[in-house]
Amino acid sequence: MDGILNINKPAGKTSHDVVALVKRLSKVRRVGHAGTLDPTATGVLPVCLGQGTRVIEFLADAAKAYQAEIELGITTDTYDASGTVIEQRDPSGITLEHIERALDQFRGLIQQTPPMYSAVKHRGRPLYELARAGITIERKSRPAQIYDIEILNWQSPVVAIKVKCGKGTYIRSLAYDLGVTLRCGGTLKNLVRLSYGPFDIADAITIPRLEQAFRQGYWPHYIYAIDTIMPDWNALIIGEEKEKKMANGAPILLPLGAAQMMKEDSLRARAYALDGAFIGVLQFNPENGWWQTDKVFIPATSFKP
Repeated sequence: MDGILNINKPAGKTSHDVVALVKRLSKVRRVGHAGTLDPTATGVLPVCLGQGTRVIEFLADAAKAYQAEIELGITTDTYDASGTVIEQRDPSGITLEHIERALDQFRGLIQQTPPMYSAVKHRGRPLYELARAGITIERKSRPAQIYDIEILNWQSPVVAIKVKCGKGTYIRSLAYDLGVTLRCGGTLKNLVRLSYGPFDIADAITIPRLEQAFRQGYWPHYIYAIDTIMPDWNALIIGEEKEKKMANGAPILLPLGAAQMMKEDSLRARAYALDGAFIGVLQFNPENGWWQTDKVFIPATSFKP
């Protein structure tokens, strides 16, 4: 079984817990997830099965949307409600106008410092392991793209926002940094991932419903095709001769397709057979005008000699 499940991760389970559950229920050997969610967070978690695990890297660049509740006046060591409170201040003087002005500086390409309680590695060890051992190290800031922030609700001391962002953005850090900007402290109280690339929470399956689907044998109904994650890529339809070359990992020449893709400034494409079957991913080499086979999902042995 190859493809992707759009799972609504519940609070209290790690992303790894969900992967382990799917692996046990499906009996599929290769299972992985894209975009780790903290144990306290809920929402969209794409879980890839079989050959679907080979496209996780493409999901990494997809935009994400979150709904977050940030409690002002409190700072914790983890930047969220699961941590230990290290400082408290009075946020009663903060108004909606203050929050709106403060959030302006977090739109666009910003610099973020990862929390100590994160999976970012330092000399091979995740930061959260060091944090649990009482070790704090200086972290380098890194770029994060925030496309939009919308205030959904403000009931002091909690502000609810919707954030659309790119890869590597820490909403916990955003909550902390907002608190620093407002000079009252802030911590992430609740987080829901609303979407991840083409996957939306409205279509995500809950764990109880997924377990029922496994028991009754209709769980493949919830599997998305591998090429679902590439809706904005151009599609190339190739004949059987080039299918065979691609299946063997050989580069292929598609002059017309290459010219089209260069105009659209895209160096990757979905490749399909004449019957509509998804073959794999091609990457364009502008130096020689050839399409290099990147990933293949139809083995060479499937073609008759």
